[in-house]
Amino acid sequence: MINDTLTSTVETIASECLAVRIRLLNRTVTNIFDDALRPLGVKVSQLNVLMVVAKRGPISPGDVARRLNMEKSTLSRNVERMRTRGWLKVSEGDSGRKQILELGSAGRKLIEKSLPFWKKAQTQTEAMLGQRGARSIHRVANTVWAQLGRK
Repeated sequence: MINDTLTSTVETIASECLAVRIRLLNRTVTNIFDDALRPLGVKVSQLNVLMVVAKRGPISPGDVARRLNMEKSTLSRNVERMRTRGWLKVSEGDSGRKQILELGSAGRKLIEKSLPFWKKAQTQTEAMLGQRGARSIHRVANTVWAQLGRK
């Protein structure tokens, strides 16, 4: 038999946990974008890396990981796959110890082709969230990025 304290704790966490809701939302939205981008052979996580490199590059992998708030090991695996597909060029930095990422020619072409696929996913996601929900997510994300110094 579950005691009252355990029942109360389970009910509180199950009904109020922001992490559960954000992770569910993340997986749902990621699936929408990955499905839309599938014909291009790219995942939304990889497209995000390409966007940072296109906007901020040449850039170090560490700076990309910080901007996207992702683990360096996860980024490293993605970068290797993206390099072999010609989406990214990886070179040594000035010191010879630090890597530098730049868009490869295939990465440029991929970005150019991605807009209609991305728009499809964006429209689906906005429809699912509703206009108010989408605006709220933009506001919250902008606040978090500003706090993290990522904008």
